[in-house]
This record gives sequence, C-alpha cells and structure tokens, in this order.
Amino acid sequence: MSFLSKLGSAIRTSSRVESLVSLQDYDVILCDVTPQQLLKIAGQRLSEAYKRRLERFRYGPGVFKVDYALSDLIPWRASECARAATVYLGGSFEEIAASERATRDGQPADRPFVLLAQPSRFDPSRAPAGKHTAWAYCHVPNGSKVDMLARLEDQIERFAPGFRETVLSRCAFFPADLERMDANLIGGDVGGGILDIRQFLFRPTWRHYATSARDIYICSSSTPPGGGVHGMCGYHAARLALARLP
Repeated sequence: MSFLSKLGSAIRTSSRVESLVSLQDYDVILCDVTPQQLLKIAGQRLSEAYKRRLERFRYGPGVFKVDYALSDLIPWRASECARAATVYLGGSFEEIAASERATRDGQPADRPFVLLAQPSRFDPSRAPAGKHTAWAYCHVPNGSKVDMLARLEDQIERFAPGFRETVLSRCAFFPADLERMDANLIGGDVGGGILDIRQFLFRPTWRHYATSARDIYICSSSTPPGGGVHGMCGYHAARLALARLP
C-alpha cells in the first residue's frame, strides 16, 4: 500500500482509533488532535520529556454557541452588515476589550463580543425556501456553565432591532456540549489553545508538527499557525512528514 493510500485509510478510520498501537503498520501518522488527546492515544509511543511538554499546554476560553432557524433576514441597523457573511458585534474598542478581559479573568461578560455568521444570506441551500439560518457565539471562561443566551441576543438586538421576532427556533450549546460533540474542544475552546505570546510562537512545542516519535505528527489548530487559518496546520505537517520520509 502506498504512503498516500495508507494516509487516506488512517483518516477514514480515525474516529475509531483509541490508541496508536492499532496503527503500527503505517509509515506516517498525522493526528488532528490537541495535546490532551495526543497524550491519550499516543502516550506510550512518546518520550517522557515530550509528554511533559504536552502536559504543560494551556487551553483558551470556551464559547457559548447558538444555532438559529429564522423566518427572515436579520434586520441589521447598518446596511453594511447585510453584505457580510460573518459579522463581529462588540461596539466600541473599550467594550470589546472589557468583554475579553472579563473572560480572561474567569467572569461572564455583561456585553459579550459576539461573532455571528449568516450563511443562508449567500447560500440559499442552507435553509428552506423563504427562510434563513444563522449561528453566533461569544467567548466565556473555559468550561463555563453560565447561560449566556439572553446576553448574546441582547447584543444582536442592539445592532439588529427586531432580531428576536425572526427566530423560529434556536439551539444553544454550552462549552461542555461542544466538547461532547468534538473531544478536541477542551472546555469549549474552539481555537486549539490559548494564544498568548509563548504559545503563539511555540505551540505546542519547539518541534511544531513533529513529535518525539519519528512516525507521529500533530497537525491540529494547536500547532502553527493556529486556529482560524484553515487547512494550513495540516498542510505544513504533511510537507514536513513527506520531507522526513526515508
């Protein structure tokens, strides 16, 4: 079996892999997991020094997320918002800073900084004819159990008066719900780890994608360039893995 065939087979079966012992016949294994999951599935293959580095990895804030079914387009006060697939709602710089500072200090923000996506505005296949969908989230302390629904929707209403009247149905997700859906989202952290200077430059270790095991690589958003730069973590990890093949 070729390297690429083996890689594709590993990807197809990754959801059933509980230990990398079951993948010993593969030349290269790329793991789209965070350091915590890598320790669980590959701990016995890693050096003690490397495991200690992974154990020191720190996770960032969680998110409180809401999916919406809407009867109409979101009634933005500013027409420019109707031209954006993703809208960031925060008010002034000072308000945004206060919201993120509260999260950093372990407190829910009174006026949270909200990220909202409105996919059906640009892709009609995302909703039934004449209806719309949207989703939104705000940062919360990692693992928070605080219900942020009212505060999140107050922020949307602030910039789109009448938004609540368009809501046909909503489904809210606490950080624990998101982690149950995807084990990589530790405490609801969608960014793959806290982004301070140290972890931005050296996440998760000085090796970037390589681990202490020659055939094992980590390629999730916990590696450079981090969350939000879609696909590039895996791209760079794969290039490194191919370059190191004998």
